[in-house]
Amino acid sequence: MSDTIDHSLSNATSNEDVTAAVLVIGDEILSGRTKEANAGYIAEVLTAAGIRLREVRVVGDDEAEIVAALNALRKRFTYVFTTGGIGPTHDDITADCVAKAFGVEIDVDQRALDRMMPYYESRGLELTPSRLRMARLPKGAELIANRITAAPGFSVGNVFVMAGVPSIMQVMLDEVLPGLRTGQIMLSQTIKVLAPESEVADLFAEHQEANCQVTMGSYPSFTGGVMRCELVLRSIDAEALARALSSLRQKLAGLGIKTG
Repeated sequence: MSDTIDHSLSNATSNEDVTAAVLVIGDEILSGRTKEANAGYIAEVLTAAGIRLREVRVVGDDEAEIVAALNALRKRFTYVFTTGGIGPTHDDITADCVAKAFGVEIDVDQRALDRMMPYYESRGLELTPSRLRMARLPKGAELIANRITAAPGFSVGNVFVMAGVPSIMQVMLDEVLPGLRTGQIMLSQTIKVLAPESEVADLFAEHQEANCQVTMGSYPSFTGGVMRCELVLRSIDAEALARALSSLRQKLAGLGIKTG
């Protein structure tokens, strides 16, 4: 029995908490042969749009693991973005796994063929069985345009399936983003502290406890033989963020700690 696939996504900004997960697919990522370069980019784009990335998961080219991950993530988050596994080779199994996760059939999609054929014909390339694999889509899928190589990504329900090649993934994400539902944008402020984080840890912990509407994190660095740290404050509430930032600066100055 198949799932009901809902494509009624809206890009209206609201006060709701819109969340996302990224599922990175590929043995080459887990082996270290290919360095993962997509999750950070997706995180940055989604954060700026008001979508909170809550989880990044990496799985190999294993059907059972991909299906299990998809089913777990798509039930927990507003959106799931996958990267990798939609190319022409035998180990590109993401489309099949998405079809299995949603309980639908998969076959060559004429819409995908219509986009791919002009690309290959203009280059004098044959649409081989391997290349034809990239036109196989789960039943009910919506296409995601790929203006680089024409072979599309696709979406089923709240799952968006994109290429693993960073340049292609990025243009696919550009296509997807305008149609997504978004929440309030997370605002961020940073204080550069010219001291080790151990000197401000207690103060910072107390400040976090006193400002529950603001999420705070400390990020140390070691430059030129000097230990420093950055205190980052984040909130969807601009006024709460401004109050917390001002108060923290005052507390640091009271301890004689210099900031940049």
